[in-house]
Amino acid sequence: MSDSDTTPTDTSADALRTPIVAVLGHVDHGKTSLLDKIRGSAVIEGEAGAITQHIGATAVPLDVVSDMAGELVDPDDFDLPGLLFIDTPGHHSFTTLRSRGGALADIAVLVVDVNDGFQPQTLEAINILQNTQTPFIVAANKVDTVPGWNPNEDSPIKPSYDAQSDRVRGDVDERLYAIIGELSDQGFSADMYWRVQDFQNNIGVVPVSAMTGEGVPDLLAVMMGLSQRYMKEEMEIDVDGPGVGTVLEVKEERGFGTTVDIVLYDGTIREDDTIVVGGENEPIVTDVRALLQPRPLAEIRTESRFEQVDSVGAAAGIKVAAPDLDEAMAGAPIRVVGDRDLDEVIEEVRAELAQVAVDTEEDGVVVKADTLGSLEAMADALSEAEIPIVRAEVGDIAPRDVAVASTADDDLHRAILGFNVDVLGDAADRAEIEDVKIYTDDVIYQLVEEYDTFVEEQRQSQQDTVLQNIARPARFQILDDHTFRQSDPAVVGVEILSGTIKKNQNVVKFDGNDPKRVGELKGIQEQGEDVDEARAGNRVSVAIDGPTVGRQIEEGDELWIELPEKHAKILEQELKEEIPMDEREALSMYLEKQRKRDPFWGK
Repeated sequence: MSDSDTTPTDTSADALRTPIVAVLGHVDHGKTSLLDKIRGSAVIEGEAGAITQHIGATAVPLDVVSDMAGELVDPDDFDLPGLLFIDTPGHHSFTTLRSRGGALADIAVLVVDVNDGFQPQTLEAINILQNTQTPFIVAANKVDTVPGWNPNEDSPIKPSYDAQSDRVRGDVDERLYAIIGELSDQGFSADMYWRVQDFQNNIGVVPVSAMTGEGVPDLLAVMMGLSQRYMKEEMEIDVDGPGVGTVLEVKEERGFGTTVDIVLYDGTIREDDTIVVGGENEPIVTDVRALLQPRPLAEIRTESRFEQVDSVGAAAGIKVAAPDLDEAMAGAPIRVVGDRDLDEVIEEVRAELAQVAVDTEEDGVVVKADTLGSLEAMADALSEAEIPIVRAEVGDIAPRDVAVASTADDDLHRAILGFNVDVLGDAADRAEIEDVKIYTDDVIYQLVEEYDTFVEEQRQSQQDTVLQNIARPARFQILDDHTFRQSDPAVVGVEILSGTIKKNQNVVKFDGNDPKRVGELKGIQEQGEDVDEARAGNRVSVAIDGPTVGRQIEEGDELWIELPEKHAKILEQELKEEIPMDEREALSMYLEKQRKRDPFWGK
């Protein structure tokens, strides 16, 4: 790439920068192939040098957009210089990267497979677009896979769609309206893009095929039109001003040490500039050693993958080599100091980082994410799910995270939730020893769901343990003519009216509202066999140690399993939903009798 591609050509103070476009969507829905198609077509349309590969981004200049979009884009109608597509692989969380408190992308393309509709990551992307208020259009991809579709390579979609048979058009419509319906469920008004008059209040759906290129001209035309019409003011930058950008990734590069890949969205960055970068603990102040960009495709065989440039103007993706970048964070701001006061710039970076500060509690889970923005999105999702956070940081899961998680007071908080990050080997080993649970996922709400399921299972098993060790309410009646032995122990036939009776429980008989203990249940026999317990609806014979039939108990008497007050309280307040209906009924009756005597009993 020649210097003229990277240095701002406009010498006036204000110029319009390229809008930054993020492409997002569910895995397998064709984000990468759509970008490849745009890049590939652009390379074929223009000379090889027309399209410039940046670090983590591809710049498609206006004249190339116009060549690809044909009559849909007349370059004379636009004064924006083209489009800059963010294409860092694996950065589906890209939308959660920030610039000055908003999303880094000015506009987004949400790719949805027409056959598959909305999937978990589609919904997650929509949530993020809603929260950051990023305007977007929907690329309904893979129309060429609708049975019977007749492809027209690289054609705008409308003529191609009109040329299909009625049956195919009907099939396509059905799929597209399903997507429009799903957008409506999420609170968006949407329609086929050619019917949308006001793109600010309606989402345009563009049917496309990343394989045949159909609809790609429309996609480019809509993005250019949207940017030109609604974002022109935001694209006005001070080209000669100090560069402002966002860190995409922190990477080791041979010969350069730790470098940061950044997207510059305002001003210019030059070699030797002093810059301030958001760091894990404090803003980092350092000097640019080298600005690196990918070599043009033609020169890719040379020794180095990069070539050095003196300066780069917004909007651009560039790799910055500088000392002391080890603690730089993906998603953090980067600013050129220029002729401003250094402390002021440090404060600006600190303030921007503070906007992402996550509220932490004394006790809670540890959260790790790949970028600052995704950390923020994770914190929002956890706070909505009422899950407290003890520490939240950018980066892979390391042994020190396990150390923090292992000190949680509540066992349910001995957990680490990692979004789009790796688990370092030592951390995995240590987690096993320390009994710390690690959950990782690249869909935020699935991560929260996995943790929720774990909490639910733990709660359930805790409740089961409590239920096993607690007296449960049961009511049973001595049957007439069923006294087998009068005393030592009394053996009688009974019918269980509600609840479950178990051996070794105390038996009471209510005298009015006063429960009198009559003895202890020593044995239960069902059809001549000894059993440990018997449920409501059964008739069994029981041995009760203590009473004599005819004195303390009589045939026809209603007897109860004695319920200690503490147990009654736990059952009523915590476990009521866990016990069967008939047991709940017995509990209510038991409490009602006791509370007639003492209104606060078991409260």
